[in-house]
Amino acid sequence: MLFPPPVPPKEPRRVVITAAGILTALGRGWNANATAFRAGKTAFRPSMHFDVSRQRVKTAAEIDLPENMPATRLSARSHTRLDRAAKMLLIAAAEAWEQSGWDPSEDLPLILGTTGGGMSLGEAFFRQAIREPISRRGQAERAIYYQAHRQGLVLCEALGFSGPLTLIANACASGANAIGHAWEWVRTGRAERVLAGGYDAITQLVFAGFDSLQALSPTRCRPFDAGRDGLALGEGAAVLAIESLDHARRRNANILGEVCGYAAITDTYHLTQPQPEGKAAFATMRAACAQASVAIEDIGYINAHGTGTSYNDTAEALAINEIAGSAAGRMPVSSTKACIGHLLGGAGAVETVVCLMALHGQWLPPEPGIETPDPICKFPIVREPKDAKLRFAMTNSFGFGGASASLILKGWQ
Repeated sequence: MLFPPPVPPKEPRRVVITAAGILTALGRGWNANATAFRAGKTAFRPSMHFDVSRQRVKTAAEIDLPENMPATRLSARSHTRLDRAAKMLLIAAAEAWEQSGWDPSEDLPLILGTTGGGMSLGEAFFRQAIREPISRRGQAERAIYYQAHRQGLVLCEALGFSGPLTLIANACASGANAIGHAWEWVRTGRAERVLAGGYDAITQLVFAGFDSLQALSPTRCRPFDAGRDGLALGEGAAVLAIESLDHARRRNANILGEVCGYAAITDTYHLTQPQPEGKAAFATMRAACAQASVAIEDIGYINAHGTGTSYNDTAEALAINEIAGSAAGRMPVSSTKACIGHLLGGAGAVETVVCLMALHGQWLPPEPGIETPDPICKFPIVREPKDAKLRFAMTNSFGFGGASASLILKGWQ
């Protein structure tokens, strides 16, 4: 594969999704998650993977990893070196790979978004270094597999392909950025197909950090509720097979949906807080619509970033109000973080798959727990399971450091 290609396409290519693997605290795989999201189920429980006795908040949406991992080319010894995040990534990627029907290749790009990578191995390295400063047992492996690029290389080895590996660590927009980056590669002819997604596991450092900021909800995560009091953390992964429409048609592939618009903007207002009036969020959504040549009135559903924090939800609500204008009252919005928590680097990828599910099944994902919608929201918040006729859906991802990303998906008939 040449980068860039010697002869770029005269017209931008249409880009489709032909497979999607997903793992969340609601379940493993498309069917389990689609059923749960459609019903508005939640997956929060007392944290079990590290000590939270000294934390003010003690719950999260954690995943119970299966005892048996997917059959891949990895050896048993290689499996023992994987941390929880790498295992989640492998499970989601193996599902997408099997669905895709792709053959192993030496020129298949892999684009991944994550914020933590193998952070749990870094924590283990630190604990042993403090407990037994002289001992080096296992430390080299921990240092190597702690690095996110190593997790990507292991995934390539597991599925039997190789190619350019791109890692995006752009706060909570990372997963959406990875999919958008893949869309751009295929659209411009830089690649015919790309495997892309996002993943993150909850670690003690991340949990304690958000808790110390008092950003975690001591009650329950309820984005856009007038009484919201913080976010909840979750973990998971989603990986998508992304390819040009021509390539998919040549091999008679099953098409799940089309990526028709993407935009990413950086808001320099504050390290952690969004611009209060939602200007960056508005600009990102507007740019994504322009890229897709889609009028905002045609968007049948918005999967909001909706963290459940006061600043984020207010800014995003103002942005949606502004971009929707007179159509705001007919613009269904929900945040599925009320079901599975905030997946950080995995959020954008998982929420993209949720939008695919909604487009495929023609339903709206409800947001449980809403008591009193914030009066600032001029749009209806989806609170109960509901069928709908959807053609386009938008998913927003906004992160620390002003990272903003929006993706527009089109259902495939």
